[in-house]
Amino acid sequence: MGKVLQTCQIIIWDECTMSHKKALEALDRTLRDFRGNRRIFGGALILLSGDFRQTLPIIPRSTPTDELHACLKSSVLWRHLQKLTLKTNMRVQLQRDASAGNFAKQLMNIGNGRMEIDESTQCITLPANFCMITESIDELVQKIFLNIAQNYKNHQWLSTRAILAAKNIDVNTIKFTIQHGIPSETVLCGLLTCRKTF
Repeated sequence: MGKVLQTCQIIIWDECTMSHKKALEALDRTLRDFRGNRRIFGGALILLSGDFRQTLPIIPRSTPTDELHACLKSSVLWRHLQKLTLKTNMRVQLQRDASAGNFAKQLMNIGNGRMEIDESTQCITLPANFCMITESIDELVQKIFLNIAQNYKNHQWLSTRAILAAKNIDVNTIKFTIQHGIPSETVLCGLLTCRKTF
């Protein structure tokens, strides 16, 4: 890995906005050391991509101030970076889907703080056509993975569906709910009990 870091021309760091600023600073020091070059990042080109409207670094038991202080924008390296902005949502443009374009605009309005805020709750109200609210995980799985028992082997069908969750415990609960909708039998695999799908 050291040899790769010595000779590479570019490092692409996707979703960098979730990283702690110390990770970027550690990369800078490491590249300077490996390359024997005192220039920033040892002279390598670093492409950082991400959106600061999304998740900032998560620090357990911290305050919002701690998270802002850990953000890449608080790093001493930030002033050396050149900012480039992408303005066209290529996925929406290539699909030519009007509803996807509308959804993308709504997301941008939320991210840019252009949604009206209720003075009493300090919350925004999502547009009626923005999303559907479900009452339970079972209802959510039914809406997204309708007829999973018949379609679970259809890779094309599966590739158009996803459920995102903020916490691993929620991911596991949803995953087990989906798995129980797939025909399977319980078998003994060494010391573990496994589910074998048909």
